[in-house]
Amino acid sequence: MPARRTPLPEWVIARRLELGERIAQGRRDLHLSQDQLADRIGLERRSVQRYESGERDPRYTDLLLIADALEVPVTRLVEK
Repeated sequence: MPARRTPLPEWVIARRLELGERIAQGRRDLHLSQDQLADRIGLERRSVQRYESGERDPRYTDLLLIADALEVPVTRLVEK
């Protein structure tokens, strides 16, 4: 993946962290481990870790799968 030409604005980083926390909280609410969530969405545990820590943004398709696995609408994960 090519490097960004400009750094991400602080508000984008903050929203990424909020998304990660919502994913983690939804997983905990269902008493799922990161491995179990990863199995449900067909990804590696490391991907779930990166999403939850805010290190990476999930692809739209993965976001749809995460919301489905957590039994919440996508809007709940991305709302401000």
